[in-house]
Amino acid sequence: MADSLDRIALSLQHALPARPASEPDLGEADAYHWEAAEGRLLPVKKVSRVPLDLLKGISDVSSILLDNTLQFARGHGANNALLWGARGMGKSSLVKAVHAHIGALDEPGLKRLILIEIAREDIESLPVLMRRIGQDEARFIIFCDDLSFDRDETSYKALKTILDGGLEGRPDNVLLYATSNRRHLMPRDMIENERATAINPGEAVEEKVSLSDRFGLWLGFHNCDQPTYLAMVRGYCDAYGMEIDDETLRARAIEWSATRGARSGRVAIQLVRQLAGEMGKAV
Repeated sequence: MADSLDRIALSLQHALPARPASEPDLGEADAYHWEAAEGRLLPVKKVSRVPLDLLKGISDVSSILLDNTLQFARGHGANNALLWGARGMGKSSLVKAVHAHIGALDEPGLKRLILIEIAREDIESLPVLMRRIGQDEARFIIFCDDLSFDRDETSYKALKTILDGGLEGRPDNVLLYATSNRRHLMPRDMIENERATAINPGEAVEEKVSLSDRFGLWLGFHNCDQPTYLAMVRGYCDAYGMEIDDETLRARAIEWSATRGARSGRVAIQLVRQLAGEMGKAV
């Protein structure tokens, strides 16, 4: 009987999630992924990103996010940022490019800037993560890509408290940058349903859309026109040393966008990868 109880206790011990360490497990990496189930930060050895100057057609929002992040890295006031809008227009690419750009600056007084990616489904673990990094001397950008909430989800209420209004509040050395295709992070039919069925429609809708109000910066990304799209394609080709004349590149780019029914930075880089493969180049 005693042996059986010992085996059961040992099995239960192994089944329990790992206890988070008392201090952040930060090494020399400048980017990490938050493993919520295990309560640890996993270093990202190579971040998938492009140089800031290769992101075309978004110069206005790019300068705003860069200035905000620079203020933060200098230890000054800065805002959480919501990057919303059209697919493939560089929302997540901009966050990663700004982080890399600032990390490469040789400016006295800049604090170490660390990018931590968190999955949407792990948002409710944010308080645990913030407590772990809140006392560190470094500055942290917590990045959530494609953040949105569907019908009947309630985890957005926890995020509202974390961003602004909770007892603990957000640590001074932490910012949250999120990207979304939805301006208010929720589907339009979910908001319209509240208008139609709630006892007090105004209050119900206000409660749903107030999450996005907790972000101090709203940066909108919109579908690009053809000249901007062609400039993106040419910019990538030049950056990767691909020699192709303007007339041929224009024809290929227009055909490529037509087959996909869209013009965006994502469509542009996909074309450039195709052209690079045809030329026997790696990008």
